[in-house]
Amino acid sequence: MNSVKNVFSIKDLENLTGIKAHTIRIWEKRYNVLEPMRTDTNIRFYDLAALQKILNITLLHNHGYKISKISKLNTEKIAQLVREIVNEKSVKHHAINAFKMAMMNFDQTLFFNTYNNLLTEKSFREVFYDVFIPLMNEIGLLWQSDTISPAHEHFISYLIKQKLLINTEKVQIVEPTRNDKIFVLFLPLNEIHELGLMYLNYEVLVHGYKCIYLGESVPITSLKDINRFFDNVVYVSYMTVEPTKDDINDYLKTFYEEILDKTENELWTIGRITEFIKPNTHPKVKIFKSIQELSNFL
Repeated sequence: MNSVKNVFSIKDLENLTGIKAHTIRIWEKRYNVLEPMRTDTNIRFYDLAALQKILNITLLHNHGYKISKISKLNTEKIAQLVREIVNEKSVKHHAINAFKMAMMNFDQTLFFNTYNNLLTEKSFREVFYDVFIPLMNEIGLLWQSDTISPAHEHFISYLIKQKLLINTEKVQIVEPTRNDKIFVLFLPLNEIHELGLMYLNYEVLVHGYKCIYLGESVPITSLKDINRFFDNVVYVSYMTVEPTKDDINDYLKTFYEEILDKTENELWTIGRITEFIKPNTHPKVKIFKSIQELSNFL
């Protein structure tokens, strides 16, 4: 097992499929659906082909197929049934699994084919909400549990960023139609998780506003120049890991004093760290629970 994982433990399979490890063991023993490799100490491990198979089996099982019936099918028949189900009613789950396999295999072609197939039935916004957001949430958990390596996460994140940039450019060239607010999007100092903020940039532009995108790791002092140029600024920040939960309220106090006080400006916040903001203590600060909630507020 090298630094870029291409073999997986039974716990990894549980994390990737949502099927409990003890259930996978039962399926192996009773129905022989997988044939794990074993270490010298008899510990199970699995290759990418096994991962692909268990993802397909999981999709069939979730759509009412009994494991006893699935176990009698060969790999080609399982894949055929998966395609039929996908054509009928499960594009979202199949796409997420396909993107996972693209990530595991570092397979750009599979990523692009899956994305292009989605666009035949969905808008870019629907793809982002229905597929990319759940996918990135899953990937975050997989990374935290050491099921995937940082290389996997960076690979898939970069491809999603490409699609965000392409779609953002299409709306960026259109002149703003609303001038009551100007949006400034930034991440706090040392915050680098940019995908959510990039999508919000797209949404702000789609809604007809002028948007100034500053990106990752922006110190509060750097925002003072914005106030010199514009009035009625809505600052938007995505807080995933920074500031820390212990520092967030002090950060907002400083932000208010240096950027918001004696202005009509606001700060809209989103992200995991916002759970630790004390309610009703920071004037002109709005907290949103999701990208969709913030987008609907525009």
